[in-house]
Amino acid sequence: MPIAVKPTSTETGFLAFFVADALAMPVHWYYDIDAIKRDYSGWLTEYRAPRAAHPTSALSMASPSDSGKRPLRATATTTYAQPPVIGRLILHDKLKYWNPAAPTTHYHQGMNAGDNTLNALCSLRVAQALGALGDGDAGVNDQRACQAAALEAYVRFMTTPGTHNDTYAEPFHRAFYRDWDQAGRPTDAGRLLRFAERRRQMAFARPYEDSSLATIGAIAMVVPFVLRCADKSEEVAARQATDFAYLTNPVKSIGPCVDLYARALHAVANGADTRATARRALVSPPLGGKALLKRIESMEREIQLARAHRVVSERVLRLYQSCTWELGSSCAIAGALRTVFFLAYMFPNNLEAALLTNANSGGENCHRGAALGAFLGCAKQINAQPNPIPVHLVENLKSAREDILKTAPLYRNKANR
Repeated sequence: MPIAVKPTSTETGFLAFFVADALAMPVHWYYDIDAIKRDYSGWLTEYRAPRAAHPTSALSMASPSDSGKRPLRATATTTYAQPPVIGRLILHDKLKYWNPAAPTTHYHQGMNAGDNTLNALCSLRVAQALGALGDGDAGVNDQRACQAAALEAYVRFMTTPGTHNDTYAEPFHRAFYRDWDQAGRPTDAGRLLRFAERRRQMAFARPYEDSSLATIGAIAMVVPFVLRCADKSEEVAARQATDFAYLTNPVKSIGPCVDLYARALHAVANGADTRATARRALVSPPLGGKALLKRIESMEREIQLARAHRVVSERVLRLYQSCTWELGSSCAIAGALRTVFFLAYMFPNNLEAALLTNANSGGENCHRGAALGAFLGCAKQINAQPNPIPVHLVENLKSAREDILKTAPLYRNKANR
């Protein structure tokens, strides 16, 4: 079901979010870059199904009960003080894959080429919930209604068997459902919002924070909030994004990064120049300040020199991979956003090249890629092109394609072309 008319900038951003996630999915969390080329007989150029085995998988070490890791001597039958949330509350048939005896199991084993990861699917359900509420007035009551509806959709999706085929849930999901279970498993929107607000308040009052929650994965479910507010003020968009992120990832340290990303996404959706916006983000305090600028410019010169001398494309890709690893390839939100904005800065006019470079750079490339896809997809330079997203990348999305295409028009009139 191809899109009948050319999408607006916010529609393109919404679609590119899922395209980027699906492209990176088979090599998500590959920290051996050469293994990408080995495992897939060359660098990725299209959607691929994941292999059953993953060269740097840590799935077997993740705790199925909370945001932490398994005990060092854990086995498949280890009894935990806290009952597992995996297999009991979420990922209902997947606990068997969280097995210390199978240390190479792929995080997304069993998925198909073009499928989306769990975080992207959660974002889709949030977008659907917000769409059902209409535009609203962006006031406090509207914001709380949006938060409540989003949480209700999130919990319904995650706790209903058969809604997806992913195998892995990030620490912030596991922590959320551990606490949700202890709170009596509220399901209606109002009670869920009150639960999440109390949880945030308690987390903020602690003298320490759970650093495993301060990840780029926090960006996924806030993108629909920003796109919904694209025709409202930047302040409204940033506030709604940050406030909701705190409900799922209650750590103060993510606030400046989510705020920065939300403002940048809002800016390009309203016509701001892509490179200038990305550059401004890169030199902002949360990502390193002006000290980072000289290094970014040095990276750019090296890549431009390689291109000018017609260095083979693989050598150029290797330069990008090196830059990505230096700027931030892991889950940590600040480093991941440095990579997001660097790739946007370098590829302001070529969405497909940006997303493939991101995928082939490994690390936390799915949710980093989703953030990059939304940002570049909203950009005026991309939307000025006849086909902002190559048609095959939209048509070959797999399991969530129909719902994504039905949801995208909710953003049709949200911002300038």
